[in-house]
This record gives sequence, C-alpha cells and structure tokens, in this order.
Amino acid sequence: MKPQIFTLTAFATSCLAFPQLGGHEFRAAGPFDGRSPCPGLNALANHGYLPRDGKDIDYEMINKVSEEVFGFEPGFYLDAVNMVFKFGISTTSQPNKTFNLLDLARHDTIEADGSLTRNDIYFGDDVHFDATVWTPVAKDLGLDHYQHSDRFVTLDTAAKATKNRYDLAKSTNPQFNASAHQHLTEYGTTALYLLALWDEDEKAAPKPWVKALLGEDRLPYREGYNKGKVVKTGDQLNIMTGALRDIVGYKK
Repeated sequence: MKPQIFTLTAFATSCLAFPQLGGHEFRAAGPFDGRSPCPGLNALANHGYLPRDGKDIDYEMINKVSEEVFGFEPGFYLDAVNMVFKFGISTTSQPNKTFNLLDLARHDTIEADGSLTRNDIYFGDDVHFDATVWTPVAKDLGLDHYQHSDRFVTLDTAAKATKNRYDLAKSTNPQFNASAHQHLTEYGTTALYLLALWDEDEKAAPKPWVKALLGEDRLPYREGYNKGKVVKTGDQLNIMTGALRDIVGYKK
C-alpha cells in the first residue's frame, strides 16, 4: 500500500472510530504553533478547541471550551485569565483582551518551578514537555502499572508523586524560586488535572486519562474519556488542593 493511501486510510478509520470529535482530532503542535507549560490548555489547542496555533486567545474561548470539554463551571478560569492581563504579559496586538499560550511561560507569574511535566526555567526550557522530568512522576503515579484492581490515580498517590517532584526540583535547581506565587500553585496544579479527569464514582482519575493528558498534551478520547455529569467547580478545586496538601503534611 502506498504511504499516502495508508495515511488517508488511517485518518478515515480514526474518524469512523471517533465520530464525536467532529474536527477535534488530535494534532500535535507544529513548528510555528505556540504552546504553554500547561498540558490541559495545550491539549485544547492540539484538538482545535482553542486556536491550533495557540495565538490570540480570549477569556470567552477559554470559558466555553473548559465547560464543553472538562465540565468546569462557567467562570472557572476567570481569575487565571485576569492574572494574565494584570501581570501585563500578553504579547498580542490586543494585550488587554487576548493572549498567546506561549505568554503563560513567563516565569513566576503564571508558570512556576516544580512542574510535573516541564523543567524549571533555570535549565533553559519551561515550555516543552521534558521526559526526564515526567518519567519519575509517571512512575510514582503508577501509570505503567495498570490492572483491574489498580486502574486509578488516587488523591494519596497524586499528592505523594507531586511532593517527590517538588523535593527533587528543589534539590537539583540551585535557583528554585519558592516565591509566594510558587507556594500558591503548589498542589493546585495537581488538583486541576485530577479534577479535569475525575471519575465521580471512583473518586479518582483513570490512569490512562492522566497518562494521555500529562504525557502527550492529548485529550484521552481513545481511552474513553468523558467529562462526566457533575459540574466541576472552583470550590471543588480548592477542597481538592487542601486535601492533597493535608496528605503530605504541607506547610507554607
């Protein structure tokens, strides 16, 4: 079979297998597409829910797709988007209205040291996925150990994996910035990915979903992802963040 025919066949098969995508099939970022340090926002761009080039994004876009894809309540991202404009980090032609995903990489404004999937800015790149960073996190989350009795990432597992990542980052980065912003985000980013992928019945997140989102910046449709029936709120995020911190005895 000729390569181009194989490619078209694979694409058609994909569309038949996942008809609900409706133009939102996964496509990794190209060389001229901008992305952020956030796997969730990158996944939305990689699936075309946000502009695939990662540019000129406004609050209404974020608000709409976060409801549609993750089941977040209206206004879930309002404070986060407002921070972009408060810090004046937008590089678009409308810096008080829109921003580019790459703008979110500004260190210690939105981005902070200790990411689960990106390296610290001290090492030169806080934007792109880093397998060296991610591999021990994935191991701690047990993502490659999947069986019927062990299919989910629990709060306990996620909290301990995140603590291990922070401890390692602090020990290897001589300029680790334990700023007020960094403390604010600690365990909050873990709560965010868990809430986005939360299985309300199991009170945990399916391992294949976590692996796809964090490891590939991809929405785990092929693994059976759905946003669930319960609206996910900012209050739930705060409660989950507190629970994660309590598990590891976190103190500011």
